[in-house]
Amino acid sequence: MSKKELRNLQLQSLKLIDHIAFQQKCFRIEQLLFESPEWKKCKTVAVTISKPPEVNTWNIIKRGWEEGKTVVVPKCFPKNRELVFFELHDFHQLEQSYFDLYEPDPDKSTVLHNDAIELMIVPGLAYTDKGYRLGFGGGFYDRLLSSYSGLTMSLAFAEQMVDTLPIESFDIPVGMILTEKGRIDCD
Repeated sequence: MSKKELRNLQLQSLKLIDHIAFQQKCFRIEQLLFESPEWKKCKTVAVTISKPPEVNTWNIIKRGWEEGKTVVVPKCFPKNRELVFFELHDFHQLEQSYFDLYEPDPDKSTVLHNDAIELMIVPGLAYTDKGYRLGFGGGFYDRLLSSYSGLTMSLAFAEQMVDTLPIESFDIPVGMILTEKGRIDCD
């Protein structure tokens, strides 16, 4: 099965999660994150602004602010397939852009260099227990992770865990995955 077919299959599977189950799963994943030593230790966390059917990250961002963390979110630059992270202090800094994602408005935000990011929460559609992920198809995170040395983590529903994925030489696994069923250390 091609990556494109896997993406479509995974999206369909995620759309089948009913609203109450979705909310409960997100809550459990958030709790595991907030209790993790990685979250507790980091002062700067990178996270995408989620949109359904992804694990909700809006509450994670708010919690980061409450705890005094520096929260950074990515902006996609499709021309050179690059992600640039900007500090987010307020949801009013966001604009809807590339693929209808909410991203920081560069005119209202400050760039933060990747070296300052201690914990990067990496999005995806499917994951293996070795940390390999099926992304959304742009290759943005694989390019970024090839030169990133901080901690990496993904947040996923149990439905997103799969036995195998097509792995290519440039695919970079994440260090751990949190699902509503628990923590998976991938190293």
